[in-house]
Amino acid sequence: MQVGDRIRVKESVIVYHHPEHRNQPFDIKGLEGEIVSVLLEWQGRPVSANYPFIVQFGPKFRTHLNDFEIEKV
Repeated sequence: MQVGDRIRVKESVIVYHHPEHRNQPFDIKGLEGEIVSVLLEWQGRPVSANYPFIVQFGPKFRTHLNDFEIEKV
């Protein structure tokens, strides 16, 4: 998957930072968004990020996800 790809969350993922459900558990399964960044290196050095895909779901909500949690739409 690359930057700009449309994705859907296929696994149950609980987040606590959703703007409309702040500090409450919220399952984002089924939400669709766009990959805005893939973390492969930091300051020129390769990294192995646990959640390398940064996905934007709306103007105020984005989160880090792993490849097994998302599918390309």
